[in-house]
Amino acid sequence: MSGVEVITFGCRLNTYESEVMRAEAEKAGLNNAVLVNTCAVTAEAVRQARQAIRRARRENPHARIIVTGCAAQTEKETFAEMAEVDAVLGNEEKLASVSYRSLPDFGVSAEEKLRVNDIMSVRATAPQMVKHIDGHVRAFIQVQNGCDHRCTFCIIPYGRGNSRSVPMGAVVDQARRLAESGYREIVLTGVDATSYGADLPGTPTLGLLAKTLLKQVPEIVRLRLSSIDSIEADGHLLDLIAEEPRFMPHLHLSLQHGDDLILKRMKRRHSSADARAFCDEVRRLRPGISLGADMIAGFPTETEPMFENAMRLAEDCGIAHLHVFPYSPRPGTPAARMPQLDRALVKERAARLRAKGAELHAGHLEGMIGSSQTILVEMNGLAHTENFTLVDAAGLEPRSLVPVGITGHNGKHLTIERKQMAAA
Repeated sequence: MSGVEVITFGCRLNTYESEVMRAEAEKAGLNNAVLVNTCAVTAEAVRQARQAIRRARRENPHARIIVTGCAAQTEKETFAEMAEVDAVLGNEEKLASVSYRSLPDFGVSAEEKLRVNDIMSVRATAPQMVKHIDGHVRAFIQVQNGCDHRCTFCIIPYGRGNSRSVPMGAVVDQARRLAESGYREIVLTGVDATSYGADLPGTPTLGLLAKTLLKQVPEIVRLRLSSIDSIEADGHLLDLIAEEPRFMPHLHLSLQHGDDLILKRMKRRHSSADARAFCDEVRRLRPGISLGADMIAGFPTETEPMFENAMRLAEDCGIAHLHVFPYSPRPGTPAARMPQLDRALVKERAARLRAKGAELHAGHLEGMIGSSQTILVEMNGLAHTENFTLVDAAGLEPRSLVPVGITGHNGKHLTIERKQMAAA
């Protein structure tokens, strides 16, 4: 092979950082290399990364394979000991071209492969400018990194470090550049995005940042947020939901569970009542908004009634896009030391929660039939409505914004009345 190939796992922030990695590696003159940007959220994510590394070596026997990302930060020895791996970079090191100029030669020991520093010592997040996001019609902008909270199930703070924000001016510059490049939709992303600004002068909030972007960059057509923690939502954000048509009517919430005792054992900062109140409020402010959420099934000590509380919360909040994670013990986290449930039971509860999510999603699709929507067409024959519902858009021009009428659904995607379409 020639050039630099990037394999990305995990979140939107990783997707964004993969573009930074590619640019920095190319700037350093790296060639014939595969960069693997890993995720550490679950043990399955780590397994998939290891599998991808072995496959990359089989397909590219003479390439240099460099592993980085959250799993490389938290389990550096695991990857350094793999014969297929030539170097392991930490989450901070992966964003600097100098890291790709100082790689060890082939055949070195596991210790010599490592370029992973203490992520907790990082105190700032430098703005990273990218011109495009390969393969995506929407652009991601990193506004924040790291997390100051210590949820008992989560390893991510140990892979990302403490919370730190990108200065507002740098975010505005990046948004302007991407909008001028033709991106119709911009997504603000971070590890704990709603903690944005706490470490900056004047302590601006995520909502204020979004308001400022829409005011100073009128070329932005659609603005979204990645996952948010509803308990940190500020008044500016609620204003946008209520009043700003360019702010998309969709939020993805980090709910995690619906039982108050489990939420306490997770060390979450909201109660089930807080979650219900927030969902009710945003629906009052923006009728038609859709809500997504992450929820964990089979957390240690979870009883059947506790699990049923999680199912009930998903239904009460009308979660249209439910992402279900079977609990996965991560070494080094407090939850990994709690009394564990049988793995078969964890998988069974995750399947039941996914079935509830599918039921809620089908109801959401039914409710959209007969409505008029504007869709952003993706590269894969699908599109998203403003409230982030998938649409079958085969044959439409990627990157175009198209007004359509919703005629039905196939259980997963909306179907549309094509005769009403005229590209915007």
